[in-house]
Amino acid sequence: MPGSLADVLDGRGITTPTPIQAATLPDSLAGRDVLGRGRTGSGKTYAFLLPVVARLVASGRRRTPKRPRALILAPTRELVTQIEESLAPLARATGLKTRTVFGGVGQNPQVQALAHGVDIVIACPGRLEDLIGQGACSLDDIEVTVLDEADHMADLGFLPAVRRLLDRTPRGSQRLLFSATLDAGVNVLVKRFLVDPVTHEADSAQSPVAAMDHHVLHVAHQHKVPVLVDLASAPGRTVVFTRTKRGAKVLARQLNSNGVPAVELHGNLGQNARTRNMEAFHSGKATTLVATDIAARGIHVDDVALVVHADPPAEHKAYLHRSGRTARAGAAGTVITLMTDQQVRDVRDLTRAAGIKPTTTKIGGPEHEILRVLAPGERVLAGGLAPVADEAAPASSGGRPRNRNRRRGGNGGQGAGQNGAQKGTQKGTQNGTPKQGSGNRSRRRPATAGSTRSASHSAASFSSRRGR
Repeated sequence: MPGSLADVLDGRGITTPTPIQAATLPDSLAGRDVLGRGRTGSGKTYAFLLPVVARLVASGRRRTPKRPRALILAPTRELVTQIEESLAPLARATGLKTRTVFGGVGQNPQVQALAHGVDIVIACPGRLEDLIGQGACSLDDIEVTVLDEADHMADLGFLPAVRRLLDRTPRGSQRLLFSATLDAGVNVLVKRFLVDPVTHEADSAQSPVAAMDHHVLHVAHQHKVPVLVDLASAPGRTVVFTRTKRGAKVLARQLNSNGVPAVELHGNLGQNARTRNMEAFHSGKATTLVATDIAARGIHVDDVALVVHADPPAEHKAYLHRSGRTARAGAAGTVITLMTDQQVRDVRDLTRAAGIKPTTTKIGGPEHEILRVLAPGERVLAGGLAPVADEAAPASSGGRPRNRNRRRGGNGGQGAGQNGAQKGTQKGTQNGTPKQGSGNRSRRRPATAGSTRSASHSAASFSSRRGR
């Protein structure tokens, strides 16, 4: 490893490689094509960022306008931003320039940066294809290409765009593919674009994190929100997952109305709202993030003590990725799934497929002592955050295939879904759940900081809007 990169890692307290890093770095630094699989939170980001930077420094080529030297593709805006944050100190130490490219924001800053020349582009497929089509970017000088979360690319339908982009990179250039799972969709990319790849699997596909405790709380519908309020008011950061965008919005408002400072993250928020909410969660202004599966990939916030599945996910891969927001890089964490009578069979099948054996407890409400065990500490209701205006955005995270972007009305889908939001009708999340809500529900009076609406009243409201 170049000494400048080792110094950066040492300054961030990183002195020992994770298993996926130790397995892949010798081959990736040597220029081999690498297929790497490691669970979420295993250190895959540095496993590909370090060789990308080291290889570009070693090649010594100069950057030229519109022709980046390395390409990193990721499925969501959040993941692109997360990669950029990890890359920034490495790039500064080596004099490399980087640029993020994704939809949902104006393209002019991206076009201008590319015109001046950048070394590394971190991009969602949809916007990058748009810019290439406009002549603002060429992939002819790419030396290293990285696909991060390749399985999620396949799940979201991005493979055709990914294939078109890879076809534009030089034959014989290095390609690194990293994923939490290696399924059929990923194998298509491997067979077509990787040359004699070295495969490294640092853990089994369903390997649970040793420091992560899994629990299932069997609750009645009317007790869901009171239980969530109790858990989220304990010390530390909490991430709560719902199955629908509307469910995330409603639950965030209910938590705020009960004194828990919470922000939401889902596909109906524009980029400015997403950034603002994530900054509030990073800074501690908000102690709870309520999110759909959009946040299950790539969102890293230090010291997330608790992950709660307010709605059990549809399949086990989503469970593992959601749960991976805690117990990252060797830290401990707790994962709780709220289960109603109607969900007993689904949750049993889900945890079996995920390869875990959770502890199940039937509770009658927020007074149960198990909640203090799972989320210890004094409960503090510091007051909710004031609601912010919605900003419509594409249902993806800036990387939808181009035909879908056009159908949603333009550049990265900015403004898509506005009419639907006004009518209070929202489609389900990317897992295909049915539509939720009705017009009169969307016109509910927004929760405000200091509201005294009771938890029991909120519980009935949230239960009526649960994913069906």
